[in-house]
Amino acid sequence: MEIERKFLVSSLPNLADYPFRLLEQAYLCTEPVVRVRREDDSFYLTYKGKGLMVREEYNLPLTREAYEHLLTKADGIVIRKKRYLIPYAAYTIELDIFDAPYEELIIAEVEFPTEDEALTFCPPEWFGEDVTCDKRYHNSNLSRGR
Repeated sequence: MEIERKFLVSSLPNLADYPFRLLEQAYLCTEPVVRVRREDDSFYLTYKGKGLMVREEYNLPLTREAYEHLLTKADGIVIRKKRYLIPYAAYTIELDIFDAPYEELIIAEVEFPTEDEALTFCPPEWFGEDVTCDKRYHNSNLSRGR
């Protein structure tokens, strides 16, 4: 189960001290969501159920060859982004800075162990609008050209 909130970000913290990963992902299906992802040198197939803040999520490892094969089957835009991992209280902020065609888009995501924690979360000051329930900011929708 994935319990996650998403926020737009208009001003960045100093990112020099935080690790990051390079992500590339594409969608084989958007309803339900079936995605392939490259995260540095790891590869995954992900299924996500319906929902906005709370939904099922299953990740299966792939080989590089399987990922590259499935990538050719994907519809829409391949999304590329740099994901910074920023500790915040008991959580990790996953700060996504997107490449073209979304180079102006920056989204912070925070995952939670319970729905109550997600609902009572107090974001840092540099977070902007909460877009958790705005489907336009789901990567599966972005892959369709928003």
